[in-house]
Amino acid sequence: MLDALNQTQPETQFYQWRGYRCAYEVRTAPTQIANDEPPLLLLHPIGVGLSRRFWDRFCQTWFQSGQTRSIYSPDLLGCGESDMPHVAYTPEDWAEQLQFFLQTVVKKPVVLVAQGALLPVAIALIRLQQVQSPVQSPVQSLVLSGPPAWTVMTQPTPVWRQKLLWNLLFDSPAGRAFYEYARRRQFIASFSVRQLFAEAAAVDEEWLHTLVMDAKTPGRRYAVFSFLAGFWRKNWETAMTQLNLPTLVVMGNQASSISKSGKGEAPGDRLQDYLRRLPQGQGVQIAGRNVLPYESTALFVQAIVPFIQQA
Repeated sequence: MLDALNQTQPETQFYQWRGYRCAYEVRTAPTQIANDEPPLLLLHPIGVGLSRRFWDRFCQTWFQSGQTRSIYSPDLLGCGESDMPHVAYTPEDWAEQLQFFLQTVVKKPVVLVAQGALLPVAIALIRLQQVQSPVQSPVQSLVLSGPPAWTVMTQPTPVWRQKLLWNLLFDSPAGRAFYEYARRRQFIASFSVRQLFAEAAAVDEEWLHTLVMDAKTPGRRYAVFSFLAGFWRKNWETAMTQLNLPTLVVMGNQASSISKSGKGEAPGDRLQDYLRRLPQGQGVQIAGRNVLPYESTALFVQAIVPFIQQA
């Protein structure tokens, strides 16, 4: 039996956004004392079988370490238990969903924690908040877990290529066939070892079981294919250099890049690229590769707690 999978999960809650049912959960410390500390808002990565369940191990370790801040963990549209409309998703779509979630459900400032290539969604959300409330954004501070290489974040995929990939490849019978292939346990295990984890042994039964089970619903391919088509690949440089809020970049000491433009870059160099440009940036390296909250959970919690308390 899998201990983590046997843990009692918080009750799934739902809200309506633009006619879609969107799922989320709230976790609190077992001995929660009422306080006004900003909770964490967690952004899960996009990929085959990925959803808010990505954060289960982190949430458990967070409270076991004595932390008392609550955690809000939503499923982005097209993922997990949220509705899965047949659309091409952009970072702005998910940012608008999260903005509504903050306004109607959370209703308080948050510490935003974004995994990997969900950084564009975090940026789009902060920009929306700054336009709506220039004086004080509900996002008080930002934690970036293994963000993409700076070059990846600043070299856009041409719009024509995005549409071509979506229309001719992903949103087609060939795309459906590819998804059936990619959701197989063997493919998920191989991809995780090659691209995500520093140690093959860390690709454990909990990880594989969760992704395989979540990937069974065919409608979840639209979010995955939106990511693969590159709808998130824009030039985010100006927006990132204007992120005038405390930002912590946590980089794995074996961080790697799937994109050609980021290959061959040393993790320390990637970290410095961010720290040279972020107005209030801080950084730390920990052991691990690209899914630090899962692979190096305790180290990740230890790395972000001082920053969150200070910020």
